Amino acid sequence: MFIKRNAFAVTLATAALTFSAAAEAKSLRLSHNLPTDNPAHISLEFMAGRVKELTDGQLRIRVFPNAQLGSQRESVELVQNGLLDMARSNASEMEAFDPSYSALTLPYIFTSEPHYYKVLTSDIAEDIYNATHNKGFVGLAFMVDGSRSFYANKAIKTPDDLNGMKIRVQPSPSAIKMVELLGGNPTPIAFGELYSALQQGVVDGAENNPQALVDVRHGEVAKVYSKDEHTMIPGVLIMSSQVWDSLPDEHRTALKQASRDMMDFHRELYNKQTLEAIDIAKNQLKVDFVDVEKQPFIDKVLPMHEEAAAANAKVGDYIKRIKALAN
Repeated sequence: MFIKRNAFAVTLATAALTFSAAAEAKSLRLSHNLPTDNPAHISLEFMAGRVKELTDGQLRIRVFPNAQLGSQRESVELVQNGLLDMARSNASEMEAFDPSYSALTLPYIFTSEPHYYKVLTSDIAEDIYNATHNKGFVGLAFMVDGSRSFYANKAIKTPDDLNGMKIRVQPSPSAIKMVELLGGNPTPIAFGELYSALQQGVVDGAENNPQALVDVRHGEVAKVYSKDEHTMIPGVLIMSSQVWDSLPDEHRTALKQASRDMMDFHRELYNKQTLEAIDIAKNQLKVDFVDVEKQPFIDKVLPMHEEAAAANAKVGDYIKRIKALAN
């Protein structure tokens, strides 16, 4: 009987310790606007697993996809105000919150995918992460999001082909300026409304990576993808400054490590799934992929680099350092 009682006591003590550890664990909510089969969601779940592993379960992240907690912009505002822990946005959206991000959204600022990723893992990225601490949030990671090109129901092989076309853009000054310089009519529309806008002719075309053709079925309503590859705009993972400052050093270290691990994981996954998305778009959705001579597009938008540098000294420094890393 004594042995049974003793074993029962040990079981109770173990259960109490387990309950206590669970009670002490901190849970963070992370919002994004993409579906669960998108590589960004898969990568954020990977990061959540790494955070749990690195903190022995004391820090956990719950990922909310499909804009469950609000649109992309709404989620960033909630993070900024300390009402949401984390959000995944992108550099174009983040321009509205801090000009530092505009250096990454300039058309043709990156010469290749390796150059792009070199910048995203450099001290330039760290400087941009920390530039917004006093604005209510800090950056944790950039996530490759491919190159963006125009898609519509006609080929766009030269800037002249954009004349008079209403092109959906993100609410980004750089995106709006780019389309204007190329001769189009930039039309900011929420991403979730774009399918119906293309279907109903509210806009004539859009610009995004090939994943959009498949993940949200834009390839059903836009049958020509013109590969001008004007921008490579990264996703951005941010965290509330209030939450970041409240965490112990070991949890902040774990978050940074998990975020960096996620970047490499995401790059490999994203590039693999992009090739798969292109195959699906071509063979199942019957989207025509058109190669484009880029130089006429570059010539039209290159003045944006000089204008951005002249308008903001910090952005000018980022531009200079980004271009130096191309060599």
